[in-house]
Amino acid sequence: MSILVNKETRLLVQGITGREGEFHARQMLEYGTKIVAGVTPGKGGEWVLDGKVPVFDSVKVAAEATAPNASVIFVPARFSADAIYEAADADIPLIVCITEGVPVQDMMRVRNYLDQKGARLVGPNCPGLLTPGEAKVGIIPGNIAIPGNVGVVSRSGTLTYEVLYALMEKGMGASTCVGIGGDPINGTSFIDTLEMFEGDPQTDAVVLIGEIGGTDEEKAADYIANHMTKPVYGFIAGKTAPPGKRMGHAGAIVEGGAGTAADKIKALETAGVKVANQPDEIADMIKG
Repeated sequence: MSILVNKETRLLVQGITGREGEFHARQMLEYGTKIVAGVTPGKGGEWVLDGKVPVFDSVKVAAEATAPNASVIFVPARFSADAIYEAADADIPLIVCITEGVPVQDMMRVRNYLDQKGARLVGPNCPGLLTPGEAKVGIIPGNIAIPGNVGVVSRSGTLTYEVLYALMEKGMGASTCVGIGGDPINGTSFIDTLEMFEGDPQTDAVVLIGEIGGTDEEKAADYIANHMTKPVYGFIAGKTAPPGKRMGHAGAIVEGGAGTAADKIKALETAGVKVANQPDEIADMIKG
């Protein structure tokens, strides 16, 4: 089993005719993801990916014609909020926004709107989702993971890849990998994902990859202590980051003594999480 995406996922790609959109749509299609439509205003009526995917001018028309149950967004940052609104208004239940650099004020409005609509957003500024052997939605390489029973949730893209590959090297696979993104305001949180993994009968253990900045990991630790019955393993990036300097993600900044790696590691360990010093150690920790 899996969470969020599987063989039944019917995916719409917003921005499919752009360079990034077309490249990654092809990768997703080759992996086996069912891409039912693409959207680029002004390109309606065209077919892309060797004539396999129709392009529509709007998400509304595409949704009416092809009944997608997920959308992935590859559009420039200044258009991303409108793209998310458009997907939500078409009643698509799962929206994945890969784009980085989406303004925080835009995301504040988007988050409020999605909460009213009941749609789930993953991202922005995230690598997306991968259920090995079933579907990939986003930019996570499909060849670095095999099907298994370890759920992975991460704020970092590249560290996600490292952990997935380390698991595969040890013969262990992932049920689903969820890249939630590193922006200060995003759609799906650590807690949201932990709750889904806790309820998934095919996920036996969970890996949480965090980083400096904010208090999401501390909140996740509190949730783990009070609600998780499955073992959780962790890694926190940014131990050597200087205060006040942004490291990578927009949300990865230590300010006012809050959000340090030490605080997050302490909170997770207090909640019973085994925290690795290096991401490639996690596979050995799970294997025992």
